[in-house]
Amino acid sequence: QLIELTRPVDAHLEHVEFQALLQRLSPHLILHIFASAVLERRLIFLAEELSVLSQCIHAVAALLYPFTWAHTYIPVVPECLLDTVCCPTPFMVGIQMRHLEQVLDQPMEEALIVDLCEGKILRAVGDEEEILPIKLQNEMLTSLNRHNNNNNIQTSEQVNTLVSEAFVQFFVRIVGHYASHIKWSKNGSGTFQERAFYKAITSKNNRKFVKKFVKTNMFSLFIEEAEKSRIPQEGKR
Repeated sequence: QLIELTRPVDAHLEHVEFQALLQRLSPHLILHIFASAVLERRLIFLAEELSVLSQCIHAVAALLYPFTWAHTYIPVVPECLLDTVCCPTPFMVGIQMRHLEQVLDQPMEEALIVDLCEGKILRAVGDEEEILPIKLQNEMLTSLNRHNNNNNIQTSEQVNTLVSEAFVQFFVRIVGHYASHIKWSKNGSGTFQERAFYKAITSKNNRKFVKKFVKTNMFSLFIEEAEKSRIPQEGKR
C-alpha cells in the first residue's frame, strides 16, 4: 500500500491561521500591528480564550516572513509572569482578558495593547499610521480588504496564502534588492553594502522607512544569514 505525504510549498504557513486574525481585527488595525512589529516594539494581545491568543499572535509573527521575530515571544503569559510587560526590550505577548486591570497597573513603557475580544486597540504609541510608506500601506489595505470580501475563498489554506503574499510583497518591494548589495570576497564571505543599498531606493518615503527597518534585530539577523549563504565557487571572482 502506497501512502503519499505532502508538505505545503510554504512551510512557514504550517499551523498559521490568518483567518483567526481577520475575524477579530479590521485590515486597518492589522496593518497598525504589523507596522509596530516590523519596528520591533512592545505588543500586548488580550483575549479570554487561550486558543485565540495563540492563533492570533502566531499569525502576527508569521506576517513578518521572511524575517523572524527575535525578541520575547509568549503567546499566553501565565499570571505569575505578568510583570513581563514591564520589560524595556521588545516583546510580543498574549494575556487573558481577566488580567487586564493588573496589566494596566504595571509601570509599563510605551506599548501597543490590542483587544481581540472587541477588535480594537486599547493603547497605542500614536504614530502607527505613519510608520509604513503610505503607497505600500494602501496597496496592502486594498489587498486585505479584497481577501476579506472574497466569497470565493473557501479554505483556510487559501486565505493563508493570499494574506501572506500581500505582506511578502511588501518586503520584496521595500528591501528585495538587498542581495545585489552584498559584496562577495574570493573566499565566499559576503559583506552587506548598506549605503549603496539605501541609495538604490528611489522613493523618499520608502528610504525613510528602510533606514529604521535596517536597525532592527530581525533585519540584522537576516543579513547575517545572507552574508553566509553563498557557497564559494572555485575560480569565480
